Amino acid sequence: MIKTIFLNDKNKEKIEEICRQGYFEDKLINDIEKKVSEIISRVKKEGDRALLEFTEKYDGVKLNPLGILINQEEWDKSNQETREDLLEVIREAIRKIKKYHLHQKENSWFSTKERGIILGQIINPIERVGLYVPGGRAAYPSSLIMAAVPAIIAGVKEIIVVTPPSSEGKINPYLLSTARELGISKIYKIGGAQAIAALAYGTETIRRVDKIVGPGNIWVTLAKKNVFGKVDIDMLAGPSEILIWADEKANPRYLACDLLSQAEHDVEASAVLITTSALLTEKVKKEIESELKNSDRKEIIQEALEKKGKLIIAEDETMVLKFINCFAPEHLELQIENPWGMLGGIKNAGAIFVGAYSPEPLGDYWAGPNHILPTSGGAKCFSSLSVNDFTKKSSLIFYDQERLKKDGKKIASLARLEGLGAHARSIEIRHLNE
Repeated sequence: MIKTIFLNDKNKEKIEEICRQGYFEDKLINDIEKKVSEIISRVKKEGDRALLEFTEKYDGVKLNPLGILINQEEWDKSNQETREDLLEVIREAIRKIKKYHLHQKENSWFSTKERGIILGQIINPIERVGLYVPGGRAAYPSSLIMAAVPAIIAGVKEIIVVTPPSSEGKINPYLLSTARELGISKIYKIGGAQAIAALAYGTETIRRVDKIVGPGNIWVTLAKKNVFGKVDIDMLAGPSEILIWADEKANPRYLACDLLSQAEHDVEASAVLITTSALLTEKVKKEIESELKNSDRKEIIQEALEKKGKLIIAEDETMVLKFINCFAPEHLELQIENPWGMLGGIKNAGAIFVGAYSPEPLGDYWAGPNHILPTSGGAKCFSSLSVNDFTKKSSLIFYDQERLKKDGKKIASLARLEGLGAHARSIEIRHLNE
């Protein structure tokens, strides 16, 4: 069911082999990308008409143009269909996540340290942002919280949400209640690549935005890739991943449950354990079999474990660290005796969970850090979604006459070095003839 792999100096090339995830280069992905491009082109040309057609085709829901935007009756009905105790849990999660993200906020700054010069950086929020929230058969209030909170703290003026409807043409009441708690009033019942196209280009009903963020399936991800440049996006995320580094003292039942918590997301999810203890992998394998018997998503988990699940036995800690930094996991759990001492060696990971009592779902819902994270090796160059993703920075430069005269010849010489005489003249005209 789940493969066991040995890593040592003799087969260390396996590290690179495992890390070559190639999610976006798969032939099937290329076929989907062509279809996504067609969807975007249709929405760009036909607007709401194409949105309604694709919603009926892919979601099985026939909407009219007035039914795209959640109306007041739907908002009111969601109030009646939610439990107050669960709403209070959602409110507390929002408070915790806001508290964490407030630390990320940056302020504009100015420097006057040198006579005659003022330099600085002006920070402004992006004006309009579209949040994609997965939906349909499932509901993900946590994804809405994680996408919306940093945007709110950054000061984004207008936040709109797109999410696919259920087969009955409805949006989960807890998603609507979460949006209400966040102060979001515009939610459109549109999902898939067509929703991304609407956000990027606008339709009769949906105004275009400046940035699109939020997780989605491969159709959504490839649509974001297609419209990047027309609008900004957060990142291109693939299936969910967890990598656990554990030693012989780790609890095998904890490890098994944590691996399954990611495998249940999707048949393409990666659930990987790395250790130097062969005995531990045997214990974990038995616990996986035991836990699977009572799993609600048994078939999905089994397929995920067969495709991408791995129990890796490494020769030593050096090999473990090399693998971690090559794999660059979305989620990394450290269930080892001295996790704090090993942090310095970990360079590539989306989120790091330290110790036996910091399982990955803690980050999904509650602790505070964002759960929208880079996957497929993206942690080598990308970070989790943050307040900074919703701001833009303008540089500020001021020189007075005396200071420009002092530095002018040097600046002009650099311009002429590059063959740009007009650049040099722009500097020289201001002081040479005085």
